[in-house]
Amino acid sequence: MENWLIASWEILFKTGLSVVGIFIVMIVIMRISGLRTFAKMSGIDFASTIAIGSILAAVIMNTGQSLIKGLVALTTVVLFQALYTVIYRKSDAADKLITNTPLLLMNEGQVLHENLNKANVALSDLMAKLREANVHQLKEVNAVVLETTGDVSVLHSKDDKDIDDVIMADVQKDS
Repeated sequence: MENWLIASWEILFKTGLSVVGIFIVMIVIMRISGLRTFAKMSGIDFASTIAIGSILAAVIMNTGQSLIKGLVALTTVVLFQALYTVIYRKSDAADKLITNTPLLLMNEGQVLHENLNKANVALSDLMAKLREANVHQLKEVNAVVLETTGDVSVLHSKDDKDIDDVIMADVQKDS
């Protein structure tokens, strides 16, 4: 019987074997599906990465879990992610329906409070991101964008450099 401090050799062996087995499966799936498997390009990619981690942990820590069940779960998550990616890349209508639009939070040194409210981002969170980006003055900030992944991109320069239009083409400017 397993308790919180010790475990039988059988359980330890099963756990070790599960780690090796599930990681071999994960490597195979990753090699087949490509680098995007763990990229955080969209909210679905982020959720898939978390789901994959949860599945790996469940199979490893629950010695009663079968490796086959873990394989099916991992494969299903990765296939769904791949299908989602194909659908939104091939269809503009699907892209607009299922993906968020990046949102401008600051523009040319000015905080866009309406967009902060729309995104449910506190001013203090925005200032923390500016500090992380080593911004010293608001006038240095060309733009701050809340990306579709939830990441915050800070585009800044101490020089007066304009941002190429193509970089900001898909960003929602106002609420």
